[in-house]
Amino acid sequence: MQLEAEHFVALGFFIFLAVLAYFGVHRMLIDSLDARIAGVKKELDEAQKLRSEAQTLLASFEQKRKDAEAEAAAIVAQARQEAANLAKENQERLADFVARRTKQAEDKIAIAETQAASDVRAAAADAAVKAAESVLKADKAAVGGSLVDQGIKDIGRLVH
Repeated sequence: MQLEAEHFVALGFFIFLAVLAYFGVHRMLIDSLDARIAGVKKELDEAQKLRSEAQTLLASFEQKRKDAEAEAAAIVAQARQEAANLAKENQERLADFVARRTKQAEDKIAIAETQAASDVRAAAADAAVKAAESVLKADKAAVGGSLVDQGIKDIGRLVH
């Protein structure tokens, strides 16, 4: 059997593998791969942990958003209620104001009517006094001048 180049290459390859096995390179390789696997597992665990934290944080923010929306809706409802109450209060104040102004106008009208009636009575009394004065002046000589003048003055004072 003749040794050919392929045989020398195969023999060199087996010697190379034996040297590697003797120095424990296969263990180093396996340890390196195990360390790499452990690193990947650690990264996966950390990623899983971060994912769960992110989900918890997301749920927290979702709850805060829902709470904020509920609070905003409550504020809007309260504002609407306050606006309705304010409108109702303003309407009542306006009605009260109108009623007071109407009452004041009616009172002024009543006072004006009373004053007008008093003025008419005074004018009628003055006219009656003047008419009586002119009638009595014509008959003054017959009835007594001073007595008539005194009575006319008294009537004028009583009427006013």
